[in-house]
Amino acid sequence: MAPPRKHDTDVILDAARALVLTDGPRAASVAAIAAASGAPVGTLYHRFGNRNGVLTAAWLRALERFQDRIKAAAADPDPVGAGVAMAVASVQFGRELPEDAKLLLNLRPSDLLDGGPDAEFRAHLDRMNAPLIEHLRRIAADLFGRDGDREIDAISRAVVDLPYAALRRHAHAPTLPDWLETDLTAAARALLESYRP
Repeated sequence: MAPPRKHDTDVILDAARALVLTDGPRAASVAAIAAASGAPVGTLYHRFGNRNGVLTAAWLRALERFQDRIKAAAADPDPVGAGVAMAVASVQFGRELPEDAKLLLNLRPSDLLDGGPDAEFRAHLDRMNAPLIEHLRRIAADLFGRDGDREIDAISRAVVDLPYAALRRHAHAPTLPDWLETDLTAAARALLESYRP
């Protein structure tokens, strides 16, 4: 049996995220992440390979936390209910994990990584996004009777664009407004209901 890890991965990724959000991506060197997390430089190289590996892991962890909430919300069999729940789950993610939300809202992987994302990263991202795209397709097919590009774009305006814009607007506030989920629910529901045959 392998010995337990001495330095918690989440502590390392939290330190990397904090450096990026506070001082920008260039501040998150391996040495700076090691100093901020308390993990030795060798541990970071062993566990993540290099700086890109640490920052990729931090960004993908934030995305996975976001997507887990969205996928759970999409379980509603009613297409409007699923779409509204997905939109609201985005705001709840921003409320529960504001630092992860800021990382996803403000930085793309190309902003973080030396040399930009590689083919392996893009393939991993495609695999992560595939279930969410399928949920959008299902909602589009249920509401429009088809799931073409135009229909998915329409669903995305309610389920993706509305919460994204709301989160961006309030991303630098100390907390999200108490009324945000209520207002977003009404807006997303009105838009999705307008698509019903």
